Amino acid sequence: MKQIWAIVRKDLALERHSREMFGSMTLYALLVLFVFSISFDLRVEQTTIVAPGVLWIAITFSGMLGLSRSFVLERDQGCLDGLLLCPIDRGQLYLAKTLSNLIFISITEVILVPLYLVLLNLPLDPMLPLIVLLGTVGFAAVGTLLSALTARIRAREALLPVLVFPILLPGLIAAVKLTAGLLDNLPWVELYPWLLLQIGFDVLLLALAYLLFDTVIEE
Repeated sequence: MKQIWAIVRKDLALERHSREMFGSMTLYALLVLFVFSISFDLRVEQTTIVAPGVLWIAITFSGMLGLSRSFVLERDQGCLDGLLLCPIDRGQLYLAKTLSNLIFISITEVILVPLYLVLLNLPLDPMLPLIVLLGTVGFAAVGTLLSALTARIRAREALLPVLVFPILLPGLIAAVKLTAGLLDNLPWVELYPWLLLQIGFDVLLLALAYLLFDTVIEE
């Protein structure tokens, strides 16, 4: 854990000085949210029908900006080779980068979710932060792995979403269903299967990405 946390602290320190990743992610998420809220005020009578999709569109699209630069910054600054030469397991490097990306996306969500509820006039469910966190874990897990895979590709900004979204689709569907269920006040008996799917999907992605990261980063 000390080795993992050392890499996370390094990422947080770099972001604190540059503020490049967090600023672009937050601005993009807010722009998406404002555009949708204005459109719904003009065209949609019941915003709760489309509100879950709006939330996850804003999260995934803004998060993709951060994920696309996760390993690019390391490579451009010559830090990636240094990390690979460190006497640590490659899986620990993956977990550290995943945790860093999870923190960056979660900070954006702390700003995004309250504005989302206010602009769309939605009630706050105490379970909503947990659902958002579960959905973000799977997103960060697969996004970090594929960000490492595409870091050396010239068209990485266009290729990364093409690779991430098909893999993320089951977890994204579960997250949208859970969010919709909370907004509709559905009983947990109906939401429980989607919750199990979300948790199982997160665990599966983390395990597979942890095992595959060594091969991906070497390539």
